[in-house]
Amino acid sequence: MPMPKGHVALHGYATNKSFDGGHDYRTIAEKMTATGNKMNHATARNIFISALCKIAKPIHVLHGISLAEDCLKKTARDPRFQSGVAEIIGSIGKVK
Repeated sequence: MPMPKGHVALHGYATNKSFDGGHDYRTIAEKMTATGNKMNHATARNIFISALCKIAKPIHVLHGISLAEDCLKKTARDPRFQSGVAEIIGSIGKVK
């Protein structure tokens, strides 16, 4: 579903393509389909956001923020949150 006309996201938009080595949802869906897991870009996006909601949940608990689904999705879609998660995951296994 497209954004309503005139809608402006508070902190912009993020896609996993904007991170180093990331792919857009369509590319992810095509790769999944090629490996035998039929998927379209909307499903790829939904799975990505669902995974980020699972990461956001303990953070919400820690900070006393609502665990309502819409609140978790708002956090998961925030490009600042996505960037932070990408940075943490990217740093795993790196020696400084």
